Amino acid sequence: MNPDLDKLHPYPFEKLASLKSGINPNPQLEHIALSIGEPKHKAPEFVLEHLQQHLNGVSAYPLTKGIPELRQAITNWLVQRFNLPAESINHEQNVIPVNGTREALFAFAQAVIDREKNPVIVMPNPFYQIYEGAAYLSGAEPFYINTTAENNYLPDFDSVSDETWTRCQLLYICSPGNPTGAVIDKTTLQKLITLAEKHDFIIASDECYSELYFDEAHPPVGLLEAAAEMGNTDYSRCVVFHSLSKRSNLPGLRSGFVAGEKNILDTFLKYRTYHGCAMPLHHQQASIKAWQDEAHVKENRKIYQKKFTDVLEILAPVLDVKKPDAGFYLWADLSLKTHFTDENFAKELFAQQNMTVLPGSYLSREAHGINPGYQHVRMALVASYEECIEAAQRIRQFIKN
Repeated sequence: MNPDLDKLHPYPFEKLASLKSGINPNPQLEHIALSIGEPKHKAPEFVLEHLQQHLNGVSAYPLTKGIPELRQAITNWLVQRFNLPAESINHEQNVIPVNGTREALFAFAQAVIDREKNPVIVMPNPFYQIYEGAAYLSGAEPFYINTTAENNYLPDFDSVSDETWTRCQLLYICSPGNPTGAVIDKTTLQKLITLAEKHDFIIASDECYSELYFDEAHPPVGLLEAAAEMGNTDYSRCVVFHSLSKRSNLPGLRSGFVAGEKNILDTFLKYRTYHGCAMPLHHQQASIKAWQDEAHVKENRKIYQKKFTDVLEILAPVLDVKKPDAGFYLWADLSLKTHFTDENFAKELFAQQNMTVLPGSYLSREAHGINPGYQHVRMALVASYEECIEAAQRIRQFIKN
């Protein structure tokens, strides 16, 4: 067996299942789950219709690189969304479709890490657990940068030593962040690109929440956008990961893409060809339609905006929680208005109100003297509007009691 498998922590939802084990929740209440970031809004009908129309795609093996029409649709979307110079992104060289960002974020580390050079992978803390698993199984050591309220829940990159940056081969960033919803600004992204050039590492920017924001005039900035504005139009050391799961409410389609520097993607494509991860052709055809349409994405944002406004109005008197910069998570701090630990809060809320939220400490590690997820809970406002309002009312009653 691969000994690196023994380094993997139980997944957060395994821990959550253990925490809830043996508890009989209030039978008078229907269960409401705010624990998993699985969009429950309606998938766009025109995408589903196109998927059905191309089911004959199951009769052919798909290419790992994907069909040119999908890569071109993705390229067009990137240029439009992030104001990129059109000539800087080539659908033949700079884009690879993937089966959702989860598998791509994991596989990417396996392709780019040189385990013979004592590598480090730097990542935010709390973090999407795939980053850590990818680090261990690629032979790298994870290095955690705590994100705390004092730093607006953004990683303090200045706190990382030159020694760590020198060993760093890959930096995972997530903007908007999971679970905090914090957005890294353009100036910081450009500083990171300069650091990557100086210390010879790659930046993998997980941007799968980039289309869930609250101000239509100010969408979150992306890594490629920051690179292009500083003249890095070959996107050296920059790779971004995007998905239709959150943007288009299509988590089961398993459709996303990786884009960035040509030489890095050449290596990743070689790895993926052997890895055997090719998106089914009917999924590719449906994905083209999704990437070509923005109307359904704007409607999706409106639903989230209303949920955040109304849920926060209910919770504000009893819980220290604020609207994030973007995304669909609330990252609630229990330390100021309640006496709960994150585990006790989740456990008692399930027992009394038949609701599931995720303890923040399950998403983070002890690092630099603290666990930054401790006394926080993550709540995903992915359920229907009515369920989210009901959930907020139950939480408020629970805390009052």
